[in-house]
Amino acid sequence: MGKKFPAVNYREILKIAKKLGFRFYRQAKGSHEIWRRNSDGRQTTLLNHGKKIIKRRTLKAILEDFQISLEEFVKLKKDK
Repeated sequence: MGKKFPAVNYREILKIAKKLGFRFYRQAKGSHEIWRRNSDGRQTTLLNHGKKIIKRRTLKAILEDFQISLEEFVKLKKDK
């Protein structure tokens, strides 16, 4: 059975990015934002679509950029 990805929006992703040490770097084209972690230089692109749910494949790419597993993401999401 496959892993179940949670339904999350931009604000929830943003909170987790900040917990992981990512900071806003610059505005990209349209509603895209570049976030960077200074400790190791990793960066990710976040879509600022407000309350709209982020698609599964996009969330998977963001998690790869964060270098965390789905289980770690769910745990961080629960820790408020």
